[in-house]
Amino acid sequence: MVERKNIKLSQVELSYLEWNQGTEPLLLLHGLVDHAFVWSSLGDYLAEDYHIVAPDLRGHGESSKPKKGYKFSDYIADLNQFMDYLGWQSAHIISHSWSAKLAAIWVTKQPERFRNLILIDPFFIDKMPSWFKVTFPILYKTLPFLKVIGPFNSYEEAETLARGLKQYQGWTPLQQQVFKLGMEEKEQGKWGSKFIKQARDEIFEEVMKYAGLTEDIDIPTLFIKPEKGLNRTAWQLKPYKTYLKQLEIAEVPGNHWAFLVEPTPFNETVKGFLSKFN
Repeated sequence: MVERKNIKLSQVELSYLEWNQGTEPLLLLHGLVDHAFVWSSLGDYLAEDYHIVAPDLRGHGESSKPKKGYKFSDYIADLNQFMDYLGWQSAHIISHSWSAKLAAIWVTKQPERFRNLILIDPFFIDKMPSWFKVTFPILYKTLPFLKVIGPFNSYEEAETLARGLKQYQGWTPLQQQVFKLGMEEKEQGKWGSKFIKQARDEIFEEVMKYAGLTEDIDIPTLFIKPEKGLNRTAWQLKPYKTYLKQLEIAEVPGNHWAFLVEPTPFNETVKGFLSKFN
């Protein structure tokens, strides 16, 4: 049902997954360190009704990994070129974690690209104080999902760590495949993520520097709030309720990676929202 394809843009080459059975355009944006295959369950579930594309964003997966160029503006430029290549003036757009902040900035600048927007448990939606940059090295060492960057002495060592991470809770066949596709052998027999540290560093700079929501957005928006996700308090939800004028909030089982740990209710929630616009 799904095909792996590549496209050369002006600055990078993007690798992407495509489900091309339906007609409604649907763009899926993965989070930091992840890659397009995290959407495989959702893609299969919605394939009959949607033309779905899920890119490996630059610095991730099989896509290009330049030495620099990981600002929000770089990603937005890639996505605009990608949509133009597909012949899409607008699309339903789903985004997770860091890319949810990317999507919020993008929709503020170019609302005409969005038929609607789904934000899945966004990561650091507000601008952070400059002193927070001092803690970056600590964050890199303590945020569990960043530990897959490695290096590891062997693939087995990396897998042992992965089995304890929240996104792989249950170690299902889907999760195992997601992990495997995100790893590669490095120099001198070491192993690590296909996601690169240069991207990590520049992305964190951008996440801290810019607020994702700064003005009213009048686009139908679904905020997916996992029961054990990042956004659990009223103050965390306040920016979304303030700026998103057509906001719905749906709670789903699971953690920050609900689409990997509880895919069935997650997929049903997404389908229910999108079906209002077909």
